[in-house]
Amino acid sequence: QVQLLESGGGLVQAGGSLRLSCEASGSIFSINAMGWYRQAPGKQRELVASITSRSSMTNYAYSVKGRFVISRDNTKNPVYLQAVYLEMNSLKPEDTAVYYCHAHELGGPIEAPYARDYWGKGTLVTVSS
Repeated sequence: QVQLLESGGGLVQAGGSLRLSCEASGSIFSINAMGWYRQAPGKQRELVASITSRSSMTNYAYSVKGRFVISRDNTKNPVYLQAVYLEMNSLKPEDTAVYYCHAHELGGPIEAPYARDYWGKGTLVTVSS
């Protein structure tokens, strides 16, 4: 089991910046990727950014490329992916949404592998125009 604790978010004017943090606890050794999703009112949840555990490879939604940066906090744990940040710059009103931390777990023996997804409770980001 993995638990996710988010912090950050809030109200900011367009053009401003915010930083989201997410820390995992529990079976962190089996996390192979972490990231952030968001869900705006009336819309489906969408991937914002993700980072892998082994290679720290990042992936971004087209709408946030060049404005958002996802990073990992190796001071928390230099081996396993345990904490990630999302630096959000040049924020736009359309970035307004509830942002959810996500962790993808891979585990189990070779003959019976499993994959699980874990979600944080979400943190609201509101960008005023």
